[in-house]
Amino acid sequence: MLRLRRFFERFRPAGTPGAAACRGVPADRVAELAAELAPVFELLADTEAEAERIRAAGRQEAELVRQRAREQADAIVADSGMRAAEARAAVVSEAYRQSAAESVRTAASADRAADELKALARERMPAMADRAVAVALTALGESPETTP
Repeated sequence: MLRLRRFFERFRPAGTPGAAACRGVPADRVAELAAELAPVFELLADTEAEAERIRAAGRQEAELVRQRAREQADAIVADSGMRAAEARAAVVSEAYRQSAAESVRTAASADRAADELKALARERMPAMADRAVAVALTALGESPETTP
């Protein structure tokens, strides 16, 4: 209780209300408070220094974390570039394979069509030759039935 009373005495006026009486030296409240708080601030000086060391260490660690993150990001970008090149090569290879397969299918289809056309030509050739001979003989004035 004694401490609390001493605390409240700081707020008590030094004299009676009214005109100021100039007796003695006025109390320097700022100096009294500074003198009272100086030991507390001295005790906090070590704590403040420790806090600054912790903040500095935290800043340094944060910079290391950022640097590692940059390096990791660079590695990811480089890896994705390589993977993209591999993917492009795979797509080109697959497109070439499909194109080659389509080319083989088209060539086979063309060969079948040519074979069918040749077979049709062989089948129709004798009749067409007879017809051509008949037209030629008619043009020469001969009768196609009379020739052997």
